[in-house]
Amino acid sequence: MLRISQNEIPEGLFKAMRQIKDYLRSSGIDPLLIDLLDVRVSQINGCAYCLDMHSKEAVHKGETLQRLISLPVWRETDYYTPKEKAVLAFAERLTNLQDEKESDDLHDELKKHFSNADIANLSLAVAQINSWNRLVKSFGTIAGTYEVK
Repeated sequence: MLRISQNEIPEGLFKAMRQIKDYLRSSGIDPLLIDLLDVRVSQINGCAYCLDMHSKEAVHKGETLQRLISLPVWRETDYYTPKEKAVLAFAERLTNLQDEKESDDLHDELKKHFSNADIANLSLAVAQINSWNRLVKSFGTIAGTYEVK
C-alpha cells in the first residue's frame, strides 16, 4: 500500500541517498558483492521492493539464481567464497546489531580480504541498504515493477 507518493517525497532526499550509492560504486568494492549484500540485508528487513530491485540488478550483472535463492542459508552452502561469506556475516551483524563481543572476529575475517578503507565502505554499504529498506517500507513503495536500465 503506497503511503507516500513519489511527488510527496521531499526534494533532495533521493538525491542525497543516490550520492552515497554513487560514492560506493566508485569505492572499488565489487558491484556484485554489493548486490549480494543488498539482497541479503533486504531479505532480513523484509523489503519486497528492494529485493525485487537488487535481485534483478544482480542477475543482470551475472549473478545466478541459485546463489540469490540460497542467501538466507548461505552458511549451509559452498556457493560463496570466503570473501563473500565474511561480507555476508558482517552485513547480518550490522543489520541485526547483535552482540558486539564477536565483532572483532568479523573484522579479523574481513581483514583477510579487505583494507580498513574497504571495511569502512562496506559498513557504509550496509548502513545505506538498511536506510533504503526503511524508507521504502515507510513509503509503502509497491514491489514488482523495477526494471534494470
